[in-house]
Amino acid sequence: MPQDPMDFEWSYWIEWGRERILWLLAGHLLVSQVSRLLVEKYKPWCLMVYGMAACWFLLGIKGFAVILLHAAVSFAVAQFQLSLLTWLCSLILLSTLRIPTVEETKRKWYETENEYYLLLFTVSVRCLFCTSFSLEYCWHGPTQKSSHSFPWMLAYVFYYPTFHNGPLMNFDEFSKQMRRQEAFSVKSNLSILIVGIIRIFFWWCLAELMIHLMYIHALYSSALPLESASYWALGGLALAQVLFFYVKYLILYGVPALLLQMDGLKPPALPCCVSLMHSFTKMWRSFDVGLHRFLVRYIYVPMGGSQSSLLGMLFSTALTFAFVSYWHGGQSYLWYWGALNWLGVIVENGIKRILSISLIQDLI
Repeated sequence: MPQDPMDFEWSYWIEWGRERILWLLAGHLLVSQVSRLLVEKYKPWCLMVYGMAACWFLLGIKGFAVILLHAAVSFAVAQFQLSLLTWLCSLILLSTLRIPTVEETKRKWYETENEYYLLLFTVSVRCLFCTSFSLEYCWHGPTQKSSHSFPWMLAYVFYYPTFHNGPLMNFDEFSKQMRRQEAFSVKSNLSILIVGIIRIFFWWCLAELMIHLMYIHALYSSALPLESASYWALGGLALAQVLFFYVKYLILYGVPALLLQMDGLKPPALPCCVSLMHSFTKMWRSFDVGLHRFLVRYIYVPMGGSQSSLLGMLFSTALTFAFVSYWHGGQSYLWYWGALNWLGVIVENGIKRILSISLIQDLI
């Protein structure tokens, strides 16, 4: 039975996974386990060299040079230790991905569009990693600069399991866990690997069943069936789409999360089932946990967050969603999506504040 071809993200990553990425991840696993067994002290540098080699192999010398250049520029700007300057640099680097002449130049480096898109996706995710490192560098004192050196930035930026699509892990968490040396048990790691592979295989089978039997995205791509469907049918289609999105990211984030565990790191929690969520706030906290931690630590809290005045909280939340919309591509529909999510979060928080008033609680 033919599959629904309209979900670009699923088709794209499955194709790349089968062709090369899964093999490169297996190579990372081998290097990681051997280095943990024999040279635990040098594990970060072994993984850094492997990640750089994998990047060179998959994206070519020019793609590798672009990512290395982004890291070098971010590190150079971070030397001024000004958070605002670091953010300005990050936004400028991110904006270069959308300059038509730069896009055309990068397209000419590759034979297919899929190869160009792999570079695009990888660089956009690396921008977040460079931003995390640079801001941590700005916030730490001179005594801690040794743990925020350029080699550590490269070890973080070129860490392969999270290289192409995440999940996002902030530098402070990554460096603390990567420096920690633990007793290595082949038996324990083997059991984690086997259980993890079984779970991911189950999720993959479920996703393939959905993509082969339900044709959710094909229905959404045509206006005629949507116009003739009842409101109940439209609601069911919407629920089916977000459920497939959830299962898809259990796999896309589950594979790197398993490798993080094998490396002795604690990955961000996998997405929470969307059927259990009833609020915008919980959705943002529980679906992409790594991205949520990044936004809270580097945007929401520095801008005042919930500790500021009402206007300050509204502004810091708006700025957070504005960055999310811009990072995802900045198209008009993404600004609408970000605005609606911002409105949903604000309404929920407003109602919570009203319900916390003692008079209202007594009435209830």
